[in-house]
Amino acid sequence: MDRVRNEEAMTEYESISVEYDGHVAWVTLNRPAAYNAFNPTMQADLKAAWRSFRTDDNVRAIVLTAAGSKAFCVGIDRNEAEFTNLSGSEQLYGTSNNFMYDDPGDDLGPKSCDLWKPVICAVNGMACGGAFYMLAEADIIISADHATFFDPHVTYGMAAVYEPIKMLQRMPLGEVLRMSLLGNHERMSAQTAHRIGLVSEVCDGDELLARAKWLADSIASQPPIGVQATMRAVWAASDLGPKNALSMGPALLTTGFDRAAIEAGGEAFSTGARIEPEVR
Repeated sequence: MDRVRNEEAMTEYESISVEYDGHVAWVTLNRPAAYNAFNPTMQADLKAAWRSFRTDDNVRAIVLTAAGSKAFCVGIDRNEAEFTNLSGSEQLYGTSNNFMYDDPGDDLGPKSCDLWKPVICAVNGMACGGAFYMLAEADIIISADHATFFDPHVTYGMAAVYEPIKMLQRMPLGEVLRMSLLGNHERMSAQTAHRIGLVSEVCDGDELLARAKWLADSIASQPPIGVQATMRAVWAASDLGPKNALSMGPALLTTGFDRAAIEAGGEAFSTGARIEPEVR
């Protein structure tokens, strides 16, 4: 798979790598020795990457994955002094008292950075705890067959709060409760994640990136404004509920109107041009 560094669009990152393949950007979490746990550097790198894609019209879809085969991301790096949960005065992250809170998971996900381009997440190993900040904001999640999902917060005496709240958009209530309350006592397999709808496809680990590429390339081959407007409508319904989202429908429809793309689509239809689809 040939991917390149786009020097014009390139920012140097310490904890992730960003490469380009046609209209697809590949973001790889790159701290395999720490099981791709996120630290302040990764938080800043991901925020910079997500926000850079907003102004890069060449990027129509993004694949998010991680280095190595053991872990996608195991959450926050507890070895980072800046991420120590309790200071000497037992205060929460980043502020002078507990009325204010700087969530260390802020900016890890694309939607939190106001990026409304499709993100395909290819989970290549363990995904737990703070990894759910990224999974919850991905548009399509696929998984290697050896991947597992779990949330260890309660096992270590911490409340699981933001992660399960975010994952309620991706998983049934009972499954979120089971994962959150069992902590380290149980790991959800890729097959179970597929059965409950968390992931849409499970494949052999050696095939994971090729499947992610097919998904991203297929989406990126279509007119981008229509794709982004569709994505925004679906997320609005998820966030606001269908009734409230319908009130946004006219604005989203007109914002997503691209006359040239519609004319080209009509011409392709009338000339009999057809895509040979895969069947899942």
